[in-house]
Amino acid sequence: MILDSKSPIGPLAEKWTKHKFNSKLVNPANKRKYEVIVVGTGLAGASAAASLAELGYKVKAFCFQDSPRRAHSIAAQGGINAAKNYQNDGDSVFRLFYDTIKGGDYRSRESNVYRLAEVSVNIIDQCVAQGVPFAREYGGLLANRSFGGAQVSRTFYARGQTGQQLLLGAYSALSRQVANGKVKLYPRTEMMDVVTIDGHARGIVTRNLITGKIETHAAHAVLLCTGGYGNVFFLSTNAMGSNVTAAWRAHKKGAYFANPCYTQIHPTCIPVSGDHQSKLTLMSESLRNDGRVWVPKTVELAQKLRKGEIKPRDIKEEDRDYYLERKYPSFGNLVPRDVASRNAKDVCDEGRGVNETGQAVFLDFRDAINRDSEDAIRARYGNLFDMYQQITGENPYQTPMKIYPAVHYTMGGLWVDYNLSTTVPGLYSLGEANFSDHGANRLGASALMQGLADGYFVVPYTIGDYLAQIGPAPVDTNHPEFAKAEKGVKDAIQKLLSINGAKTVDHFHKALGHIMWEYCGMARNAEGLTKAKGMIQELRKEFWKDVKVLGANEELNQTLEKASRVADFLELGELMIDDALNRNESCGGHFRTESQTPEGEALRDDENYAYVAAWAFKGENTPEELNKEPLVFENVKLTQRSYK
Repeated sequence: MILDSKSPIGPLAEKWTKHKFNSKLVNPANKRKYEVIVVGTGLAGASAAASLAELGYKVKAFCFQDSPRRAHSIAAQGGINAAKNYQNDGDSVFRLFYDTIKGGDYRSRESNVYRLAEVSVNIIDQCVAQGVPFAREYGGLLANRSFGGAQVSRTFYARGQTGQQLLLGAYSALSRQVANGKVKLYPRTEMMDVVTIDGHARGIVTRNLITGKIETHAAHAVLLCTGGYGNVFFLSTNAMGSNVTAAWRAHKKGAYFANPCYTQIHPTCIPVSGDHQSKLTLMSESLRNDGRVWVPKTVELAQKLRKGEIKPRDIKEEDRDYYLERKYPSFGNLVPRDVASRNAKDVCDEGRGVNETGQAVFLDFRDAINRDSEDAIRARYGNLFDMYQQITGENPYQTPMKIYPAVHYTMGGLWVDYNLSTTVPGLYSLGEANFSDHGANRLGASALMQGLADGYFVVPYTIGDYLAQIGPAPVDTNHPEFAKAEKGVKDAIQKLLSINGAKTVDHFHKALGHIMWEYCGMARNAEGLTKAKGMIQELRKEFWKDVKVLGANEELNQTLEKASRVADFLELGELMIDDALNRNESCGGHFRTESQTPEGEALRDDENYAYVAAWAFKGENTPEELNKEPLVFENVKLTQRSYK
């Protein structure tokens, strides 16, 4: 299949404006005749559902949480990017576009990234109008701070709870439409499959998580806003319920899955403390504005720290290695996440890690507190410091935080064109669920930007073009394809329940996570990836023979929920390995040890790998088919990425 990105021709700054004008429209009276399904109610889903309902479409919104307010978007801390240039420090739409392309190591589509930068300025106005309490300067203007991968301050924030405040804004807009009868909300309901008729998405199959009831829902279009797949690693900063099922089931119905090996390791997380953990906790990248990252210069000092013979404050300034500031003087502690993560791993691999396991570095606020006062730091990051102290028992105002990289975000996802349409007509993917904007590495504070851009400002335009072409003929669930899809879901559930093995779902999930982290984590190589592929295949066979799923379907059954999701993770994990093996280069978060510069940085191969890898499902136990969308760069020059 030829992948047509549908990127408009013409000058970069005019593409989106011309595309909107050339798109077909649905008149206001006809909008009421169309039904749209939105799966997921985080920032992308809530903003899309609210915006489409405001336009007049009839919307059904589904979430597996008890309320849209519990979507994982709430966990985002540090901020949201926008090219407002309030600081008058040289920012612009083009600079945000360039920083994003460069930060993604030149593996993203120019047209999509420029549009993201262009509409970013509207997002802030939208959110302020909704009452989002962004931080403000003394004079009342909105405040900005810096994030990694940029030399300007463009990140708007609400202390360390920006995601929560933005989600409450989107939720208020959604709730208004629910109250008006324009949106019907289905909480505690999980999508189990997409229904396609004549190649077009026409609905979904769901399971009520309280009663187990399997239902079908029809619509003229389906929007998947279901987040990323970081929990394939078991331990990640994602909420425990975050999963890949909606996107994966869509993939098996014809939607291509793009760049699955592009996963982001966040450099500032609370380190792993033992096998008892079910998730990890993020410490916002915004902390690197004032916190300095360091480890002892010698292994001997690090060993004394780990044994408790000395305290961090006992180590003299001349014996500290501020390694990011030393190696990257232009960006210092604000290098992009992939660079900061790999460097933390390197110094720990040298034996200079600072906690009991040797898998941690310091994030130290001593100098900032001495410079600006503890009260000033408390005002900027107080809730983050409180959270750290509650989890670790250490006071970060008095002793440095300990941090280590952890799985956070996934740049891969369902392939979409410029309209956010997947390869299945009528099926759209928004936010982290698609691959479109971040290339091989996402810049901090850009996830919230993309989710709201897609939901508020992109899909309301692009979906109209599709709906106008198919017409408003009523859709319902009487078509045989709905019964077929419903039966497939019921059969899959019964298969899981009937295995009655001896090992828990978590046993298999942890085993998969260990394989993925060990061989497809911060560093990969052909030998390890080949080994991991065989290990996952064996683990899948064992899962379907020996997993124990308790209870029945017709009840609240969290074991069944997890088993269904882990089954999908096992299949996705193998595709991630295949994608990482195929991409014989390093770029962004995908670091092949065979492909690095003499300084240990990611070394791209633009001649052979400047493309989006989009994988097509070809059947159970059949290798997936690789399709390539060439990436053409007309406005930026492909160069070796440097933050020095």
